[in-house]
Amino acid sequence: MSFLTVVIVPLAWLVDTLLALYTIVVIAAVVVSWLIAFGVVNMNNANARQIVRILDALTEPVFRPVRRIIPPIGGLDLSPLIVLIAIELLRIFFANLFAYILIHV
Repeated sequence: MSFLTVVIVPLAWLVDTLLALYTIVVIAAVVVSWLIAFGVVNMNNANARQIVRILDALTEPVFRPVRRIIPPIGGLDLSPLIVLIAIELLRIFFANLFAYILIHV
């Protein structure tokens, strides 16, 4: 096993895992926002507020630029959908990149 293989395989796993975890964070943020909108989650609860703050801190830096390009349409925010599509494209790109590096180097 070459040195490059020892480096690339864990790096590929790490990148893919981080992108998969961020997908879960985006989905959780969307679900929590729906629960707040429908009054299921009580924002007077300190634990609920803390979870919402954490999810906002993790997702807003990515959602904000997307919202500047594609504003909410009829009250429907499409930025999480665009971000999820971008994450999947990044996962495919990095998987192919790492496979190409392993095969050709």
